[in-house]
Formats: sequence, C-alpha cells, structure tokens
Amino acid sequence: MAVDYATLKKGGFMRQKQKNHFSLRLRVVGGNLTAEQLAKIAEVAAQFGDGHVHLTSRQSVEIPFVKLEDIDAVKAALAEGGVEPGVCGPRVRTVTACQGEAICPSGCIDTYALAKELDERYFARELPHKFKFGITGCQNNCLKSEENDLGIKGGIKVQWKKENCIACGVCVKACRSGAITLQDGEITLDESKCNFCGRCCKSCPTEAWDETHGYIVSFGGLFGNSICKGEPIIPFIADHEKLMQLCDAAVQFFADNAKAGERFRFCLERVGFDKFREKMEEVYHGSISDQ
Repeated sequence: MAVDYATLKKGGFMRQKQKNHFSLRLRVVGGNLTAEQLAKIAEVAAQFGDGHVHLTSRQSVEIPFVKLEDIDAVKAALAEGGVEPGVCGPRVRTVTACQGEAICPSGCIDTYALAKELDERYFARELPHKFKFGITGCQNNCLKSEENDLGIKGGIKVQWKKENCIACGVCVKACRSGAITLQDGEITLDESKCNFCGRCCKSCPTEAWDETHGYIVSFGGLFGNSICKGEPIIPFIADHEKLMQLCDAAVQFFADNAKAGERFRFCLERVGFDKFREKMEEVYHGSISDQ
C-alpha cells in the first residue's frame, strides 16, 4: 500500500533518511509543557523511538525514529498524556513565546496567554507557505520577534505623573535610549527616543509613571536561506482587539496574494510593501481606536 507522505508531514511526521522512520514534531504552544506531558513524551520516546527527543529551534519537541507501523499507536499513546502532534508544510506553525510578564521581571505582556490565543485562532491553517508567529515580552527580545513572519513584542507606553515624582533620577539612569532627562525637578520624556521598554516605570520607587501596556508588531521577518528583518508599521498598539484584527488581516493578505511556495516576505516584496502597509493602516484606523 502506498504511503501518503504529504498527509503524514501535515500531521507532524517528517521522513527521516532511515527508511520507514519518522521524526514526530509535537504541538508545543509558547514553549510550555506540563510535567505530565513531559512524562508521556519520555515514555513514548522510550517505547516507540530510540529513547531520545530533540528540542527544536522553535521550542517544539521531536520524537525521532518512530516506525511507520507504529504511527497510530504513537498518536494514541501521546493523547493519553494530553500531547498532540504538531504540523509541518505550508500552514501556520506552532506559536513561540518567551515567559513574559507572568514570570520575567522585564516582561511587559502576558506572552503565553497571547500565544495560546493565536494558536487557537490560526494553528494549522492552510496557506501558500509556512507562516510563523513569535512573541517576546519586552525589548530584550529573547524570542527575536523580527525573525518571524509576524512578530509581536511587548511594550509599555508611559506618561510622567508629576504629583508622584520625587525627582530621584532613577528613571533617567534606567532608560537605555536616552529618552528621559531631569532638570530642575522636572522630567522630560522625548517620545521620539522612547522604545517602550518600560524600564523607567519598573524602576520608579513612587509609581510616577502612568503605564499603557501594548504591542509592537513586525511583519515579513525571515531567517533561513534568506535573512530579512521584519518591519513595523504601527509604532505601538494598545488595543488587544486591534492587534487581533491586524493579525487576521496579515494572514488573509498572505492567503490572498502569495503564490504557492512563496514566503510572506517575498510576497510583500513582489506585491509591494506599500500596498500591505495601506491595508494594515486601514484596519488599524477602523472602528476601534487606539489609546
């Protein structure tokens, strides 16, 4: 009987150079696995693989040396521990994320919650080529958001509250972009230099900054045979629903305009980044206003 390799690959089973053996990529959202899931993965790797797993560059886990005849048994065994196969090929891949504000002191957004939301919204959606989301919690950029087709970076827009300020100068020292100055007891924020890192408000001992947490989004990143840095269009997005609308519009633009086998970046270059920018700005300036 002929083996449908395309369907197997779609379901996360990638052919190895060893005949009738596959490396199974698992669905890992935002880099998080429970202890129960890890235990089941180890059990399956020992029983159906060669006893080891591979940690991929995109926070997933792969179980190599799965035999063709064991594929159904492997899927059933993994399901017992709440583990699902991932995907490969021309579709939305697993969403990656750093630990974000839930754990990291530098984090500005809840990266894992956002990763789960994006995963539920887009995972495995069929597209002309692979499409990758990456979420990083702050300007430290652990996840290198600009390498992704659509990258999201957490940020904080700040506004000085004079009545709370004691002119200690801590925020001036904390700011790495030189956006804050202190003179005669007055703080001045140069918004053109601010990169929304949030170090000023996080370091302030008297809560002298109003905070608006939001997102910095880049489009068209690529890191492989060709390397391109994703480009932002809207400097700062404070409204979560607006972020989702922009993600929807970007994925749909790719689906509508890309040729089969064409990455998002190359689609944007061929169709015209100005056309894409116009579409994103149209969505952004729609009915829901940004703060």
